[in-house]
Amino acid sequence: MKNTTTNRHFAKHFTLAALLAVTGFFGTATAAEKSEGSDIVAVAEGAGQFTTLCAAVKAAGLVETLPGKGPFTVFAPTDQAFAKLPQGTLEDLLKPENKKKLADILTYHVLAGKIMAADVKTMEAETVNGQKLSLVVEDGKVTVDKAKVVSADVAASNGVIHAIDTVLMPK
Repeated sequence: MKNTTTNRHFAKHFTLAALLAVTGFFGTATAAEKSEGSDIVAVAEGAGQFTTLCAAVKAAGLVETLPGKGPFTVFAPTDQAFAKLPQGTLEDLLKPENKKKLADILTYHVLAGKIMAADVKTMEAETVNGQKLSLVVEDGKVTVDKAKVVSADVAASNGVIHAIDTVLMPK
């Protein structure tokens, strides 16, 4: 039984790696073509602007969660958003002893359900870590806890990604 579980675990990761290699190889495909049939993690890894986020998701042990059934809405900080953190903050969060803190921060960026940009309204929404974040729509622009949505509606098989310009911190 243990071998079967190990083999399934290996196969799942091998399949994800193969999928990432294919999406990287066909770099000229549109975002919609890349995301068709791919889960949130695979879409984020193939997008090219979420490298730091993907590394953080792995360090926090969330790689098994986000490819789940969902649906999820992820407010995904771009690499530039992570670069705005005070020096040493990211390196500190990526340490094994800070895994829970990192997971709390990352799950603060995720909502249960699929919320497309056209459906966003000014409101408070509960994140999967149990805290609430503030969504504000003003003059057709969306902010999430004052972070600006810089790219919306990146579809995945189990939800949607909205890129933001700032890393959100739970209260």
